[in-house]
Amino acid sequence: MPSIRIIVAFATLVIAITPALAREWPTRPVTMVVPFAAGGPLDVVGRLLASRLSQILDQQVVVENVTGAGGTIGSNRVAKAAPDGYQFVFGHLGTHAFSQTLYKKPPYDGVTDFEPVVIVNHGIFLLLVRKQLPVSTFAEFIAYAKVNQKKMQFGSAGAGSINQMACVLLTIAMGTNITQVPYRGNALALQDLIGGRIDFMCDSLVTALPQIQQNTVKAIANLTPSRASRLPNLATAREQGLTEVAIDGWNAFFFPKGTPEPIVRRLNQATSEALDTPSVRERMQDLGTRVSAPEHRSPEYLAKLLRSDIERWADRIKAAGIAGQ
Repeated sequence: MPSIRIIVAFATLVIAITPALAREWPTRPVTMVVPFAAGGPLDVVGRLLASRLSQILDQQVVVENVTGAGGTIGSNRVAKAAPDGYQFVFGHLGTHAFSQTLYKKPPYDGVTDFEPVVIVNHGIFLLLVRKQLPVSTFAEFIAYAKVNQKKMQFGSAGAGSINQMACVLLTIAMGTNITQVPYRGNALALQDLIGGRIDFMCDSLVTALPQIQQNTVKAIANLTPSRASRLPNLATAREQGLTEVAIDGWNAFFFPKGTPEPIVRRLNQATSEALDTPSVRERMQDLGTRVSAPEHRSPEYLAKLLRSDIERWADRIKAAGIAGQ
């Protein structure tokens, strides 16, 4: 058996190495994998943060869009990457919670294949309709959808995306069965909505706001639990009677499982510092996204929330009949 002196010496060495590792990382550029297409809400926020993180970490944080399968292709790449701190994924409720039930054989375990780092922000999702659709209120939309459901279509960023699930929940709550048109990214779906080729979508306020302001689409309802500060007069679906439709679309950073804790803590601290930077905070508020509260930014909080959401959304996905695809 090792002597007490050897054990103490080893423990002292580990304690000494831990802060040194955090100070030394990163020594080269770090890749932020955004698992959705450029121009989408996650990409917009990711690039904003990458710029500030590059300054804080004194190394470039490079955004790489690795798209497909509702964000699971990019997330899987990070899950299988070396746990050395040089790749992390900007995932969300869909990539890490929905995916665990939506797919019969998920390519990764959202809990055991990743090291949770920090919740970055909470997306606000809106029901948008094409400008030509003859509705102006949520009640009118529901009535129109019930009559015209067989010929209507909604767009999404693909299976497992938050905007897909928001629209699926909405159609179920309305008692309708409407055809989904999946796209390889949110921006492509929005382009077709503007062009009148689909009837509606459940889009993030980040990408929807400019189009609402330019009057190219119509915002009918807020699909999150509370009203948005940028659109205070737009009532939530919950306020208007559909209590089942309320999505908290959190976005977060994850490292591969086994990434050293000092590196996880360092990115956590750097991200929190970036989020508290006035220019970043103001820009995110202008975009229409809610910055995570300081008390909700720990890796432990994200880990607990993820486990809870996997369990909670499993029941909803199964009830919708779209589990195990």
